[in-house]
Parts: sequence; C-alpha cells; structure tokens
Amino acid sequence: MNDLTITALLIGALFLILGSGVWIGLTLSGVAWIGMQLFSSRPAGDAMAVTIWGSSSNWTLTALPLFIWMGEILFRTRLSKDMFRGLAPWMQVLPGRLLHVNVVGCAIFAAVSGSSAATCATIGKMSLPELNRRGYPDIMSIGSLAGAGTLGLLIPPSIIMIVYGVTADVSISQLFIGGVIPGILLAGIFSAYIALWSLLNPKLIPPADAPMSFKQKLNESRNLIPVVLLIAAVLGSIYTGIATATEAAGLGVVGSLVLSAVQGSLSWATFKDSLMGGTRLYCMIALILAGAAFLTLSMGYIGLPRHLAEWIATLGLSKFQLVLALTAFYVVLGCFLDGISMVVLTMGVIMPTVQKAGIDPLWFGIFIVIVVEMAQVTPPVGFNLFVMQGMTGRSIVYIARAAFPFFLLMVAMVVLLYAFPQIVTFLPMQMKG
Repeated sequence: MNDLTITALLIGALFLILGSGVWIGLTLSGVAWIGMQLFSSRPAGDAMAVTIWGSSSNWTLTALPLFIWMGEILFRTRLSKDMFRGLAPWMQVLPGRLLHVNVVGCAIFAAVSGSSAATCATIGKMSLPELNRRGYPDIMSIGSLAGAGTLGLLIPPSIIMIVYGVTADVSISQLFIGGVIPGILLAGIFSAYIALWSLLNPKLIPPADAPMSFKQKLNESRNLIPVVLLIAAVLGSIYTGIATATEAAGLGVVGSLVLSAVQGSLSWATFKDSLMGGTRLYCMIALILAGAAFLTLSMGYIGLPRHLAEWIATLGLSKFQLVLALTAFYVVLGCFLDGISMVVLTMGVIMPTVQKAGIDPLWFGIFIVIVVEMAQVTPPVGFNLFVMQGMTGRSIVYIARAAFPFFLLMVAMVVLLYAFPQIVTFLPMQMKG
C-alpha cells in the first residue's frame, strides 16, 4: 500500500472518529494505534504506554498548568473593571477613542493570561457594555475585540508557545522573548487600523468625554500598577535569566493570588473555581498532547513525515512559497480544529520539512502562533468567534465579518515577519549575547 493511500485512510479515520464525538486526545491516540497496528511491525500497545507516559511526565510542561491557573485567578478579580478606568482617559485623544481600550486591554491581559479565549472574554466583559452604552459602532467594538483577543496567544506567556516548544523541542524562554516585539507590533497595527477607520468614519465615533488633567489621569490609572508589576516580575524574571518559564509561572500564580487578596476578590469560592477551571483546561490539553505524541511516533514508524518531506522537496518550492503554502494549510485546518490540536497534530510531519528548507525553528514558532491566531477568527471553529457570540448574542457570520479586517492585518503581519525575520530573532539574540 502506497503512502498516499495510507495517509488518506488515516485522515479518513481521524475525521470519522472526531465526527462521532470522541474527545480529540482519544481520537489522536486511536488513529495512531490504527496506523501502528496495521502499517508497522512495532507492537502498538507497548509503544502507546511508553509514549503517553513520556509525554505526560515532561518537566517542561509544568509551566503550562501554572500559567493557565494564573490566568484563571486574574479572570476572577476586579482587574478588567480597573483596567477600563485606568486606560480610558489616555485613549480619548486618539482617533477611535475608547475602541483602543480593546487592543491595549487585550495586550496587557495577554501578558498575564496566555489564553486567547480568556483574554477575549475578560476584556469583553469589561469593554463591550461600556462601548455599547457610549454609542460606539457594534461592528468595530466586536471586530476589534475578536481580533485583539488573539494577542493572548502571541504576547508571552502563551499556552500555544509552550505546546509548540514541547512538541518541536524549542526553548520556551526563547519563544517567549521572541514573541514580545511581534506582539507589540501587531497590537500597534490593530490600533493604527482603528485610527484610520475612525478618521474615514468620523460621524460614527461618539464625542470625547470631559477633558481631565494629567494628575486626574494618573489617579485613574493607579489601579493598573499592581498588574503591570506582576507582568514585569513574571516576564522580567524569564528575560533576565533569573527564572525558567516554570519558575516564572509559579511566581505568577503567587503574585496573582496576592493581587486578588489585596483587591478583596479572593475568597474560598473564587480560589476553588480558579483551581478547577485551570485543572479542567490543562487536563484537556494534556490529553491532546499525549495523543499527539503517540501519533507522531506512529507516523515516524510508518515513515510518513520523511516521505512527505521528500515529496515537498521534489516540488522545488522556494522558502517563501513553502511559508505561503503552510499559511493556507493552517488557515484551512483552523476551520475544523482548535489551535492546540493544530500544532500538536502537525508538528511531527511539518518540522522535518521546515528544517530541511532551512527555516529557523524559533521564527517558525512565532509564525505558527500568528497563523493559529488567524484560525481563532475563522468560522466555523474560531474560538474567539464562539466567545464573542456568547457575550453579544450576534450570529457567527456577523462576528466573522466584523473580525475579517483584523484577519487580513494578521496576514500582513506574516508577510512582515517573512520580510524582516529580525522582528522575531533580535531580542533572543541579544539575550544569548
């Protein structure tokens, strides 16, 4: 049986099992077992036990549940309300005024969350009612939030970066450092688009609030100080080399608990809810990662990654054409799978091809994060679209249309990264030096 037939059978099995409602992690394990049992000489049961145990006991993964828990704790504090009050006075002078709160708020929360959906939900609960009350156009309020919510994946600490680092064997600290400039740049591009749109549609933007003195603005922003200090402590400890990603995550959990206690929002109920919320999300991700590790091993024994890499090499694609093809591939895949599944499902097959093409794995990690961000706002399985639908009651089609300009801005970001890879590599090289 040739490679094409085997690949078609396994992909068919994957979608058949997924379509029947089986969990993604178990589906990946099932397809891996079928592949190894039918098309290789290695006993599938023994390989499955060893691989799943090995992937689950990986020390690097310990940063993941801690960062998730940190985000869950802050999700239940007064942070979002304080953030709007602190940011709003400074945004009044910009074209688009309070619409920029969505972008800046998401960028700040992304630096303590790591989850796109959590960033979108937290900032949305705070900003959407306020923007609606003040008469800002729905299409821009919803679109800018759906787009900027994806910054939760790009601005470190990022769950996707940890997953990619583990599956592709790339330093998580280096990925975190590499994501800083692209994250700030993408937030700036989003804000520039909002400003341009507002200048072209001035009648749709409500008038500015009453002017405030500099001292009054500072007074309103004092509530932002604790979270800014927490971000500085977590990311600063990684960048200066004082702490590993896991140790920084532990610091973040302690800091968020202290911050929550000082704000008066830490109770036994919120502590328990945050712990259970973080545990549930991590268990889902861990199961997917375990299934993906077994699938990667199975694919290796069958020889599909090597054959695929060889086949792509025979196509004679340039580096740019390969990046273009992978962008299209991940955007299409994002219509059916969530971001974590996309990364773990494809890394075993894609990484040999990427390395053979001479693409830097660190650069490729940030590229993957951005194309996964695009998938967050593509129907029918764009997670941010579901979050926005739950908060606004609008249809998926309306929200997808509102978010489409921000999807195009992310495409432009990929082009920028390709043209200027130093955007990703500059900071990690400085830290190494």
